[in-house]
Amino acid sequence: MRNYDLDFLKRFSMVIAFLMAVTLGLILFAAYLHHELPRQANPVEVKRTEARIAPTGQVYAGASGEAAKAAADEAAKAAAASQVAYGGTLDGSVIYGNLCAGCHNSGAGGAPKLDAAGIGARAGQGKDTLYKHAIEGFTGSAGVMPAKGGNPALTDDQVKATVDWMLEQV
Repeated sequence: MRNYDLDFLKRFSMVIAFLMAVTLGLILFAAYLHHELPRQANPVEVKRTEARIAPTGQVYAGASGEAAKAAADEAAKAAAASQVAYGGTLDGSVIYGNLCAGCHNSGAGGAPKLDAAGIGARAGQGKDTLYKHAIEGFTGSAGVMPAKGGNPALTDDQVKATVDWMLEQV
């Protein structure tokens, strides 16, 4: 063998020895870390993580899936009905007493009172016009009527029942 071959083997052996020392050091460091006890998980963080990775929907397949979907639709309808104002009642006196009386009893904002001069004078416009103004809102020279009396959770049928009740009172 020539001299430069021996020199190459010596240097190559030193590089291999250095890499083996680094590998041994990493193995010992990993063993040291492995023997430590893991931290206790923070319960708040666990709940946050579970909420973040929770599924957002469901898959309905086959005959059993159709039944599950029907049950889910019924539950959604019941939840939506519970969000309707005043429990979905069509009793105009209840809605008037809870929502409309504040303006219509005092005439605030030009609201017509429950008498012949107030609501009675407006009755000549026809129920359809009164329904439209009560549902969509109205701004005129006499005053302002907010849409659905300012409660968007009211259904159109509830507003119509309340207008009918007010007309019956005159």
